[in-house]
Amino acid sequence: MMSNVAVAAPAKTNSKATVLFASLIGTTIEFFDFYIFATAAVLVFPVLFFPGNDPDLARLQSFMTFAIAFFARPIGSALFGHFGDRIGRKATLVAALLTMGLSTVAIGLLPSYAQVGVLAPLLLALCRFGQGLGLGGEWGGAVLLATENAPPGKRAWYGMFPQLGAPIGFLMASGSFLLLGEFLSEADLFAWGWRLPFIASSVLVLVGLFVRLKIHETPVFQATLDKHEQVKVPMLTVFKHHGKMLFLGTCIALATFVLFYLVTVFALSWGTTSLGYSREHFLVLQMIAILFFAACIPVSALLADRHGRKITLGIISLAIAVFGLFMAPLLNSGTDAGVLGFLCIGLALMGLTYGPLGTILSELFPTNVRYTGASLTFNLAGIFGASLAPSIATWLGKQYGLGAVGYYLAAAALITLLAVLVTQETKNQQLDN
Repeated sequence: MMSNVAVAAPAKTNSKATVLFASLIGTTIEFFDFYIFATAAVLVFPVLFFPGNDPDLARLQSFMTFAIAFFARPIGSALFGHFGDRIGRKATLVAALLTMGLSTVAIGLLPSYAQVGVLAPLLLALCRFGQGLGLGGEWGGAVLLATENAPPGKRAWYGMFPQLGAPIGFLMASGSFLLLGEFLSEADLFAWGWRLPFIASSVLVLVGLFVRLKIHETPVFQATLDKHEQVKVPMLTVFKHHGKMLFLGTCIALATFVLFYLVTVFALSWGTTSLGYSREHFLVLQMIAILFFAACIPVSALLADRHGRKITLGIISLAIAVFGLFMAPLLNSGTDAGVLGFLCIGLALMGLTYGPLGTILSELFPTNVRYTGASLTFNLAGIFGASLAPSIATWLGKQYGLGAVGYYLAAAALITLLAVLVTQETKNQQLDN
C-alpha cells in the first residue's frame, strides 16, 4: 500500500566552492569599485570636479566627497540589513551588488566641472552616496554567506574569504590606473581615460550577479525562516537589545579602518605631493605591499580559529599602535626602501587585523539580527575610522608633521585593544541562536 505520509523535500545546500567563490567575487567587485573612486579622488577628481587656484583645497574637497560613502554605509546597513534579516541573505546580496555596480558605472559617465559647472561635483557626490549604500549592504551579507555555511571550528577561515576581496579589488583598481598612466598621455587620461575602470566594472558586476543568483539561502538563516523567528524591525532590535555589542564591535573595527586608509589613500596623496613621487611609481610600491595584505589575511584567520579571537586581535592591535610610532621615520625617509617598508608593514598588519574581523563582528549578534548588527558595526567604524581619516591625516601632517598622524593611528589601535579586552571570546559560540 502506498503511504499517505508526505515526505519533506531535502533542504537545498550550497557547495563549499560555490559559497566561498560567491562571497569572494562579490566583495572583490565591491572593493574594486570602491578603490577606483579612492584612487581617482587623489589623482583625477581634484582637477576635473574641484578646479581652483588652491590644489590643497581641491584635494580636501575631493576627500570630503570620498567620505560621503562612509556616511551612506550605515544607511545601507540598515536598509539591506532589514531585508537580509527579514527575507534572506541571497536576494539582499543581489540587490546590494546592483546598487553598488550601477552607481560606479554612472560615475564613469559623469560630465566634468568644465562642462556643467557646480552640477558636476553634486552628481559625483550622489553617485558616491550610491556606492556607499551598496557596500553597506554587501559586506555583511557576504560575511554571513561564508560564516553561516562554515563547518565547526572553521568559521574564521570561511569568514576570511570575503575579506580577500579587499586586496584583490585594490590590486585591480591600482593596476587599472597604472595601466592607464602607462599607455595614455596625461591629457588623454584626464579627458576620457579615467572613465574606463568605472565603466568596465559593469562586466565584473554581471559576473558577480551570475554567481550570486546560483546560491541557496544559508542553513542557519533558513532555520530562522522555518521557525518564523524574524523580528519586525531588525535595526530597532539591535539598538534596543544589542547596543553594547554594537558599540564594542564598532570600536573593535576602528583601528582596521584608520590603518587602511592612512596606508593607502593618505599615503598616496602624501607621497605624490609632499615626497615628490610620481603617481605610477607610488602605485607600484603600493601594489607590492598589497601582496603582504593578501598573504596575512589567511594567517590571522587560522590563528583566530586555533587560539581564539581575543588573543589574536588583541596582539595585532597592540602591534598597530607600535607601528604608529614608527610611521613618520619610515614614510618620510624619502627612499624607496623606507616607503616600501612603511607600506609593507602597514598592510601586513592590515591583513592580520582584517582577516578575522568579519567573523568576530558576525559572532556578536544572534541570527535574526546578525545581518543588520554586523553590517552596522562595520560601517559605523567606517564613519569614525575611515571617512575623515585622509582629511584628518592631511591636516595633522600639514599642521604638526607626520609624527602626529602616527599618534592618531596609535590612539585608534589602543581604543580597539580596549574593546577587544572587554568583549567575551566567541570562538566556540554557536551561530544558530
